[in-house]
Amino acid sequence: MRFKIILEYDGRPFRGWQKQENRIASVQQTVEEAITAFCGEQLTLVAAGRTDAGVHALGQVCHVDFSKPTTAYTVRRALNYHLRDKAVKVLVAEEVSEDFNARFSAITRTYQYRVLNRIAPPVIDVGRVWHVHYNLNLDAMREAAKYLLGYHDFTTFRDSECQAKHALRTLDVLDVTTEGNYVLFDVAAKSFLHHQVRNMVGTLVLVGRGKWTPQRVKDALEAKDRRAGGTRAPAEGLYFTSVLYEKYPKNFQA
Repeated sequence: MRFKIILEYDGRPFRGWQKQENRIASVQQTVEEAITAFCGEQLTLVAAGRTDAGVHALGQVCHVDFSKPTTAYTVRRALNYHLRDKAVKVLVAEEVSEDFNARFSAITRTYQYRVLNRIAPPVIDVGRVWHVHYNLNLDAMREAAKYLLGYHDFTTFRDSECQAKHALRTLDVLDVTTEGNYVLFDVAAKSFLHHQVRNMVGTLVLVGRGKWTPQRVKDALEAKDRRAGGTRAPAEGLYFTSVLYEKYPKNFQA
């Protein structure tokens, strides 16, 4: 029986999503241990996307195959019981067909990056936002973001150790909005390069501070060289928000 599982987690206690050989805590290992405690089998959890150390998730999608009959209700309740003292929880468990694959069936992945833009450092949101105390020019960041939309070679915004075969990607959404003192960067694409979102956000913040012009972002993109890009935003402000497995609904926003 194949189950689709949607997870929420706080990335701070984990060394990222992927299971580590030295058994350092990862999200995958933690949930797989809960699965073993539940059913007595060592099963592999397949995720829609890997998150780095410190990155959070509001809607990470996975799938797992159980050899013994069970129900979605039991899976969610049992896993959350075994995860009760962990910073990861199962929001949804749903039985799906065997042709569903959390990774390869995904059409769109969405992320949100959160910047706290005020003088005072965070208290409640420590470890969950990037605190930027400089004034940010939203119009300039939005203008620069437009250059990144569409199909491009994103070499400038990929990590130097990215293992993807090529840097060609289509960026469908890159919205810059505000909620009170928060500046939110919502992004959506079928897939992303390693550190692509954080590198884009870090560069846009340079534009917001007036250190870069929007035109320089366009020039950096066209350079196809990581050395031409801006700084990388810290992991703590990034959230893996959702995964879509069908075409965009009408009026879709990340």
